[in-house]
Amino acid sequence: MSSNHLLKADRVAFILDRLESLYPETPIPLDHLDPYTLLVAVLLSAQCTDERVNQVTPNLWKLADNPADMATRSVEEIREVIRPCGLSPQKSKAIKRLSEILMEEYDGEVPADMEALEALPGVGHKTASVVMAQAFGVPAFPVDTHIHRLAQRWGLSSGKSVAQTEKDLKRLFPEDKWNKLHLQIIFYGREFCSARGCDGTVCEICTTCYPNRKKPKKTKKA
Repeated sequence: MSSNHLLKADRVAFILDRLESLYPETPIPLDHLDPYTLLVAVLLSAQCTDERVNQVTPNLWKLADNPADMATRSVEEIREVIRPCGLSPQKSKAIKRLSEILMEEYDGEVPADMEALEALPGVGHKTASVVMAQAFGVPAFPVDTHIHRLAQRWGLSSGKSVAQTEKDLKRLFPEDKWNKLHLQIIFYGREFCSARGCDGTVCEICTTCYPNRKKPKKTKKA
């Protein structure tokens, strides 16, 4: 047995412990008022920073902050407000249509159901997972690019795909930690282990898990 890195179980224990001490509180990075506004904010955050989304959403909530009102707005009105987020043509259509569907099929409520959420326009598995975890407290492990990258640097997943990374992390970490942990990993990724700021040989978690790693750890993109 080589002693040039921590065993996986020890890596998992160290990561949990270190992230808990760094980020005992995990405020949701996207400003929102309720499950509906969270759903819309997460949809807007695709290929856009949380900061940018938080700058745009106050104006969007002025236009409409519930599905009944949003369904009456035109795609053009919505698009005008969300333009800074990028992909505004697709996102504005999705926001209007999902608001209509929530009115038609769910009495204007966001369903606390993974499959129902994933069936909404513009809502993929990751968005649905975030809403399940953060709006409804249902254990989920949404994997974004930060988590996908760090899981590889920390030797927790091969990074074959986002779906595989999610499976691996769900297997390694206790279910009651998932909702908090996914945010803790994102915060850590932004602060200490970013794409450019660390290459697997710089930050504290990388160097503790792999003290003898000399070469940058190549990671597969999500």
